[in-house]
Amino acid sequence: MGSLESAKKRILEVISGSEVPEDFPHAQDTLNWVLRLDPGAEPPLQLAALGHDIDRAVTARKTRRQDFPDYDAFKAQHARNGAVILREILADCGVEPRVTAEACRLVVVHEVGGDPRSDLLKDADSISYFQVNLPLYFQREGWEETKRRTIWGYRRLSPTMKRFAQNLSYERDELNRLVRQAIEEAGE
Repeated sequence: MGSLESAKKRILEVISGSEVPEDFPHAQDTLNWVLRLDPGAEPPLQLAALGHDIDRAVTARKTRRQDFPDYDAFKAQHARNGAVILREILADCGVEPRVTAEACRLVVVHEVGGDPRSDLLKDADSISYFQVNLPLYFQREGWEETKRRTIWGYRRLSPTMKRFAQNLSYERDELNRLVRQAIEEAGE
């Protein structure tokens, strides 16, 4: 089990170097959501929860949105690149190959889901965006981009987590208005 704990620690060390201020708390919050949604979550899912956005923390290898024709293509490459980086970390930490393979598979599909584990990770990642990322994203990107990203994130939530997102409240009234408007525009 030591290799799993050292891997978690190493993932968080890498993410702590991200230029994006919300990346570190988002990684931790995504893991917390995974454990809240599935208290018995196995190691591959826990590792994927922490490392799903590790691509953003490795500046020299970061996937850049402007290099892609659309947001979904960018997100798919971000996920694939994150899995490559995560695989290297897990191998260096001596994590079992089967655990590594499943953690990396989950990272590759964390944006789209498709099976119970990856759907759970997608929900945890998405709801953490609403709780952790959105306020800082708004400060950096402004109203229109945050609304676009919020609509995208809301649409990928499961019905249960959509209800949860609908009941979130922010200290800033402006964020409450933005989220309400995004949910209305999402048409769901």
